Amino acid sequence: MSLTFQEVQHIAELAKLELTEAELARFREQLSAVLDYAADLQKVDTSAIPPTATVLPLRTVLREDTVKPSLAREALLANAPEAEAGCFRVPAVLE
Repeated sequence: MSLTFQEVQHIAELAKLELTEAELARFREQLSAVLDYAADLQKVDTSAIPPTATVLPLRTVLREDTVKPSLAREALLANAPEAEAGCFRVPAVLE
């Protein structure tokens, strides 16, 4: 499918691009080649291939949820700029 200069110029306007005549000619060739390739892909018989959501095997990327001891409260608050009643003290964000 060969695009016309007007179609390429319209696409450039939609993308808010200012192209020279040389750029329009180059993009006309490149975009036409992409559309030709897509047309070739449409011709491939995929009727025997079941639809798939992914080609990768399904697996979780999360680690096992295991119970581990946490840090002591004093160690957590040791570098806090301010602490109050065993909690981080932060400036109020609401009045």
